Amino acid sequence: MKLKRNILLAATAMCFLASAAHAQTKTLTVGGYGGSFETLMKELIIPEFEKAHDVKIAFVAGNSTENLARLQAQKGAQELDVVILDDGPMYQADALGFCAPIVKSPVKDDIYEIADLGANSIGIGFVATGFTYSKDWFEKKGWDLPTSWEDLKDPKYSQILVVPPISNTYGLHALVMLARDAGGGEADIDPGFKAMADEVAPNVLVFEPSSGRMSELFQSGEIALSVWGSGRTKSLADTGFNAGFIYPKEGAVALMLAACPVVESDAPEEAQAFIDYLLEPEIQVKLADVMGSGPVNKKAELSPEMAASLPYGEKISTLVTVDWDVINPKRQDWTTRWSREVEQ
Repeated sequence: MKLKRNILLAATAMCFLASAAHAQTKTLTVGGYGGSFETLMKELIIPEFEKAHDVKIAFVAGNSTENLARLQAQKGAQELDVVILDDGPMYQADALGFCAPIVKSPVKDDIYEIADLGANSIGIGFVATGFTYSKDWFEKKGWDLPTSWEDLKDPKYSQILVVPPISNTYGLHALVMLARDAGGGEADIDPGFKAMADEVAPNVLVFEPSSGRMSELFQSGEIALSVWGSGRTKSLADTGFNAGFIYPKEGAVALMLAACPVVESDAPEEAQAFIDYLLEPEIQVKLADVMGSGPVNKKAELSPEMAASLPYGEKISTLVTVDWDVINPKRQDWTTRWSREVEQ
């Protein structure tokens, strides 16, 4: 009886210790994109991080607008510890005070300067906004490929061109680049609206925001050219469609996938470690393969196939950025103006 009692006590103690250890395991809540990004996180990235850091990760899927709204709704009582957003919304999140300072670490010494978004956020992957085109269409027509943002005005693209609306970052990038080409820019957007409304819009079949619908338009042969991202082009090509991507001579625009540690986190060290983990070369390659994002870590090595289309190596120096600090306060007004002047 005494032996049984001792065994029972030992078992009870072991259960208590296991429960205590389990209770001490922190939960890190990460907000990021859904779809293939969520699958990548849950299957190939999060499990290894959890093992290495004795932490449980809860992933909250949503697009950049949804996760920015989540930060705003939970102000003062944040659920998220790390948030991953497009660079435009990330600048908003930082300006609203939702991002904590980024802690310096060795892996960040290997990051391209363009990915340094400030003291409180950092790029984790590059997507370039340029031109996606149907190789078969251009070969059949014998057309030279477009090389400039100005080429969107060419009448030969009438009703076979798609530009996303200004609510989509790709469309916004196109507007800014047309403004710059006409002597304006973020602080003087009027030339961009004039060029878009008078010379580009007549060529546009539809101002399409949906990536799925954009792919359908290419695959059905309804369009030959679009303003789109390098990552989206890779995804389209991965389906077997003969798609190519063009970096305009004035520069393709960098659309950054960005991360920041959220203020008031109850797991601040783990949040910083997770961001560092996303910057490791092998993780950067996984992001490139699944998301079509060029690595921000200079030591990440892509296969020749991925390197051919993604922002990588020498292409990084050709990317241009937009000034989100100027754009974000004006974006709602621009959206209203776009509806009135461009998509009439």
